[in-house]
Amino acid sequence: MGFRLPAIKSAKQKLQRSLSKGSSTATADVPKGYLAVYVGESEMKRVVIPISYLNHSEFQNLLSQSEEQFGFDHPMGCLTIPCTAEVFVDMISRFSGSS
Repeated sequence: MGFRLPAIKSAKQKLQRSLSKGSSTATADVPKGYLAVYVGESEMKRVVIPISYLNHSEFQNLLSQSEEQFGFDHPMGCLTIPCTAEVFVDMISRFSGSS
């Protein structure tokens, strides 16, 4: 099992833009080795996840969908995942169960 470098590069670009637009207080509660993403359809929920999740193909697919839907200049200025919070939480629970 490998990982696609373009997807990780894309995620890094999104994260860098998010960090440059956001305030330092918004990132102060994100521990080293983690990143904050927003999920949801009508109401966005902030979720802090380990960066190791970037290696999972399911997460990389969501990043690709996010790029297609929002591009790199999302109005919220953060990494936004285009799925419901319930679907996202279910997906990441499988990641932590497979580790």
